[in-house]
Amino acid sequence: MKITFHGAARTTTGSMHLVETNRHRILLDCGLYQGHRAEAFARNAHLPFDPKTITAVVLSHAHIDHSGNLPTLVRDGFAGKINCTAATRDLAMLMLRDSARIQEQDAAYLNQKTSRRGLPKVEPLYTIDDAERALPHLVGHAYDQWFDLPERDGVRVMLREAGHILGSAITILEFDDHGKTIRLGFTGDLGRPNTLLLRDPATARGLDYLIIESTYGGREHGALSDSQNELARIVRNTVARGGKVIIPAFAVERTQEIVYSLHQKTEANQVPSVPVMVDSPLAIDATDVFRLHLECLSEPVREHLLAHQDPFGFGKLRYTRTVEESKQINALPGAAIIISANGMCEAGRVLHHLKNNIEDERNTILFVGYQAENTLGRRLVDGAKKVKIFGDEYTVRAEIQVANGFSAHADRSELLDWVAQVKGNLKEVFVVHGEEQSALSFADALGALGGFTVTVPQPNQTIELGVFDHEL
Repeated sequence: MKITFHGAARTTTGSMHLVETNRHRILLDCGLYQGHRAEAFARNAHLPFDPKTITAVVLSHAHIDHSGNLPTLVRDGFAGKINCTAATRDLAMLMLRDSARIQEQDAAYLNQKTSRRGLPKVEPLYTIDDAERALPHLVGHAYDQWFDLPERDGVRVMLREAGHILGSAITILEFDDHGKTIRLGFTGDLGRPNTLLLRDPATARGLDYLIIESTYGGREHGALSDSQNELARIVRNTVARGGKVIIPAFAVERTQEIVYSLHQKTEANQVPSVPVMVDSPLAIDATDVFRLHLECLSEPVREHLLAHQDPFGFGKLRYTRTVEESKQINALPGAAIIISANGMCEAGRVLHHLKNNIEDERNTILFVGYQAENTLGRRLVDGAKKVKIFGDEYTVRAEIQVANGFSAHADRSELLDWVAQVKGNLKEVFVVHGEEQSALSFADALGALGGFTVTVPQPNQTIELGVFDHEL
C-alpha cells in the first residue's frame, strides 16, 4: 500500500492524495491549484495520473481547492463515485457549477481585452457542461456510518465531523488484507472548536496513519470574539470617513459567519446602520443549504432556525444575484459593506469591486480568511503598492486589514490538541496543506509528542505503508 501526495504538499492549494493497494486507487480530494495564472492552468489541466484508473474518490469538503478539479477528472475518464457527506454533495453541486461559470466568464472577459492586443485566445479550464457531467458522480453519506468502498471489496470508510465548513469531514479508511488491516485518517481541513456556526471537530481514534493539514501549523489565532470586535471597529472607522468595507470571503461558511457576526453587532448597536451587500449568487444558494442541514450546525444557530428566526438576515442586509445588481453596488453613494467571493481574490465578482474601490483611500479591504501564496489576496496582505486586476495595474490606496480570528482552520495548538487525542496507534503522520515553513514547523511540534514518525512529503512523493495486526 502506498500514498502519493500529488497536491497540497508543502503548499496550501490543490489538495489531491492518491492511495493505492493491489486492488484500489482511491483519490482523496481533487482540488484546484491556485496561484500564478499560467502555472495554475497548466497544473490543473494535466492531472498527474490516468483518471480512468481511479477506483473511487473521497471528498473531504466542498471548497474549490479540494473539489474544484473534479470536472476535469470526470471529463478525462473517471467513471466511479465521488463519496462525501450529504451537505458536501449539496454544496459541491453549487460550487462546481459556479466554478465553471466563473472560468467561462473570466475567459470571455480576458478575451475581450486580449483580442485588441492580438494575443492568443484564453480557454476556460472546464465548461459548465463539464461540471454538469461530474455532478451525478457525487454520492452523499451520513456522518459516523461505515460504508464500503467501492462495493464490499476490502475497504470501508467513515466520515466524521471536521468542523471546517458545512459538511466537512475527517475521512477514516480501513483496508482489509487477508485479516490484516490498516486504518488511515485524513483530516481534510480541520476546523476550530467553539465556532459560531458549526459543531466541534470529532476525534478519529484507532489510526495507524494520519494525513493532517497544517495551514496554521506555525501560528496561533486570536479569539473569535476579538475578531468580531475588530470587524466592528473597522466598519465604524471606515464608515466615519465615508468609505466602503470590501470583504473578500469564501461563499461557503465565511460569508455566513461574517453575516451572522454583523447581525449580532448590529443588534448590539456596535456597528452603524449602513447597507450590507452580499454580492455572490453562490453565497445566496449556499446560505439556503445551511438552512437545510441542521445536523451540521451549532446548537444556537440550530435553535434560531427551528424557531423560524433567520440568523443570516437583518435590516439593511441585501443579497444580490444578477450582474446588473452587482454593477449597481459600485454606484452606491456613501458608506457600505460589500461581502463578495472569491476569498483569495483570484476570480469572481470581488475582482470588479476591488478594481472600482482599491484606489480610494477612504475604503478598507478586510481579509477574513487565509491567503495562499501567489494569489492577489496574498499580495495585498503582504503590502503590495500596485497590483494587476484583469491585466490592468492599480495603485493600492485603500486600507488593508486582516482579521484572522475568523479562520475556519485550527491553529497550531488546536491541531496539536487534536492529534494528542488520537495518537494511540499512530505509526506515522504526514503533514500536508501548509506552506513549507508552516508544515515543517508543525512537524517539529508533532515530533515532540513522541510515539510516531512525522513526514512532510514533497510534491508528488510516493510513500509505502506497512500492514499491522491490531484490535479495531
